[in-house]
Amino acid sequence: MLKIRVLISLEFLWGFRSLDHMNLREMLLAEHSKAQCLRVVKWIGNDQSRFNELIKIFLSDEQLLIQRAAWPLSYCVQAHPALIKPHYGKLIRNLSNPGLHDAVKRNTIRIFQEIDAPKRFHGHLMNTCFGYIESMTEKPAIKAFALTVLFNLSEQYPDIRPELKAIIEERWEYESAAFKSRGRKILKAIGKKEPYRQQKN
Repeated sequence: MLKIRVLISLEFLWGFRSLDHMNLREMLLAEHSKAQCLRVVKWIGNDQSRFNELIKIFLSDEQLLIQRAAWPLSYCVQAHPALIKPHYGKLIRNLSNPGLHDAVKRNTIRIFQEIDAPKRFHGHLMNTCFGYIESMTEKPAIKAFALTVLFNLSEQYPDIRPELKAIIEERWEYESAAFKSRGRKILKAIGKKEPYRQQKN
């Protein structure tokens, strides 16, 4: 009975342990919830070294930690976009690794629908996103984010618009509501841009 009481007391104290006295791995493993995600984001703040630690975990081979790191990673970048600058290439190249968890793909692509990567990474990013939206098996959220990334890049590379439009139309019958919602907006936007480009030419 005494042993049980000690264990309960330790668990109680763990629950109220200050984040300042926990390392990042402990925080990620302690709980998987939005509340814990926001605690991690708050702990990292605008601290580049702490964010670098999160990236290191995200790009490791520890599957559980990778999945736990994916959610706060995208939230950190939304709050402090400059933190991602040293890591563009690593994140984009990571998308080429086989067997990535959906959370990794989803949260990485989510970042790049809001952040414009340097031009030297655009080709790789476009190829990856086209692969996602053409896939029969990728999850709806990944495809929806990839559609937005491609449309945003089409502002700089208008020649990809016909291919983007064709894929949306070809996949329409088979895709999710999320794909159709995003695709409908993109088709409408492309429709407005194309006549203007034709007049310019």
